[in-house]
Amino acid sequence: MTKGRELRNRSGVQAKRPASVGIPATLCRGMLLIAAMFLSGTVMAETPLERGAYLVRGIAGCGNCHTTRDSDEKPIAAMELAGGRVLDAPFARIVMPNITPDKETGIGIWTDEQIATAIRGGKRPDGTLIGPAMPIGVYRGISDADTQAIVAYVRSVPPISHKLARTIYKVPVPTSYGPPVGTVPEVPRADRIAYGGYLAGPVGHCLFCHTPMVQGRSDVSRTGLGGREFPVPGGGAIHSRNITPDPETGIGNWSDQEIKTAITTGVRRDGGLLVPFMAFRWYAHINDEDLDAIVAYLRSLKPLTTP
Repeated sequence: MTKGRELRNRSGVQAKRPASVGIPATLCRGMLLIAAMFLSGTVMAETPLERGAYLVRGIAGCGNCHTTRDSDEKPIAAMELAGGRVLDAPFARIVMPNITPDKETGIGIWTDEQIATAIRGGKRPDGTLIGPAMPIGVYRGISDADTQAIVAYVRSVPPISHKLARTIYKVPVPTSYGPPVGTVPEVPRADRIAYGGYLAGPVGHCLFCHTPMVQGRSDVSRTGLGGREFPVPGGGAIHSRNITPDPETGIGNWSDQEIKTAITTGVRRDGGLLVPFMAFRWYAHINDEDLDAIVAYLRSLKPLTTP
């Protein structure tokens, strides 16, 4: 057995270095693997409230519509999810509602099930339907667990009294978004492309914005091509961009990091700025693993050329 070597501590007193303890190599490797899994989040426990906070403040970007803005269109932190943002569109004057737990002007008297039904079914407790611009059609694909997590987080924010006008529609709103949503299972995170599609689709509704519409529905044969028109605060409109891997008119020649930078900071590959209609202030909170999954999914799309 090897004796410990002598050394001096900070006080100058001579001390013995402990003799090394033999640990089987296989056990060492196992311990390191477990530590790596925890650090990567693979087995780290996540409460519904934590998951909900991550989604709402990140990829779901709920505050991009529902958080009150100042005169410079910057979100007011003290008014998280209190509504009030106004968009004038050809089909409506949209007033984003207050979704804090305030009982008078928010959703404080709604049950968890009623909130979940509003998110995925587009129906309020009084039976009326929620119209555009809320993308109910894609939200129907949010998993049961993530829906419950989002509800948990919305319940947790401070209730804010903020009475608002109602949206005024100039066209008929949908009469239904389909049958009641049944069970929606979670998408395995190990399947990076599928999970990236889940984040970019139902949760982040990236494809809802970046896919052309035909007769009021997304043209799935041209997923990611862009070209949809959206109103912007103060008037005017913008058109979504091509996010398919087309090398000429899409993002096919962009590096993974350039795509991530555009998503999280609103800065394009050429240094130009994206309009704040895109929720990059919220996307900045997406973790690295989820960004990798989103990029992997975008890479998997069929390359399409912008007309």
